[in-house]
Amino acid sequence: MQGKVEICGVNTAELSTLTQSETTDLLKKAKSGDRSAFNRLIEGNLRLVLSVISRFDRRGENPDDLFQVGCIGLMKAIANFDTEKNVRFSTYGVPMIAGEVRRYLRDNSAIRVSRSLRDIAYRVLQCKEALLAQSDRDPTLEEIANALELPARMVSTALDAICAPVSLYDPVYSDGGDPLTVMDQVCDTRNTDETWLERITLRDAFRKLGRREKQILSLRFFDGKTQMEVAKMVGISQAQVSRLEKGAISAMRKSMAG
Repeated sequence: MQGKVEICGVNTAELSTLTQSETTDLLKKAKSGDRSAFNRLIEGNLRLVLSVISRFDRRGENPDDLFQVGCIGLMKAIANFDTEKNVRFSTYGVPMIAGEVRRYLRDNSAIRVSRSLRDIAYRVLQCKEALLAQSDRDPTLEEIANALELPARMVSTALDAICAPVSLYDPVYSDGGDPLTVMDQVCDTRNTDETWLERITLRDAFRKLGRREKQILSLRFFDGKTQMEVAKMVGISQAQVSRLEKGAISAMRKSMAG
């Protein structure tokens, strides 16, 4: 998307911007029904739309489609913005535009979510936008849950269900060099260097045992057999199985300690 100059027939290099005072003046005129002011607000904030949709450029969506959806979010932000509040329009507009794009991605996602959960998620997003407009800050999960009279867990589940998938190769940080991706932050807590060494040491200790000791330990700890079951299978007494098992474990511990 960064290398694309034209989106939906709009030359992005020639987009105009508005000053804060111009934006405030146009917003007041648009609220009074001035269609020309409304159109100028849209034209003057298209760079804001581009900035927001750039966050979603790795989702494989057509940039033209995202731009059009972002413009719908911009128009909603203009229509719903309260000029009486001491808030910059961009502060209010960015989450509105991003919310519209997320709804589009959610509704067109290859991952299907149940209708009931999607309905709850849509109510949650609407409530979140309303609370944001009232308090000029992102509402907490508990505040949304209280406003909708829903359990906080259900609100969280609904929001998680409509989150767009994140690629393991999405960049999360860049200092001018190679970007740091999600994959770089993922670690395997099971297959660490320590566990690999333990497995190798354990395998070597097991190989040093005699044939019968190996057979008994395999039946006991890999197949989950009882000592009585092992005794019948091997053809010795349960007491002998117990003695051989303890001896084999003791030998492995000495081998691993050495």
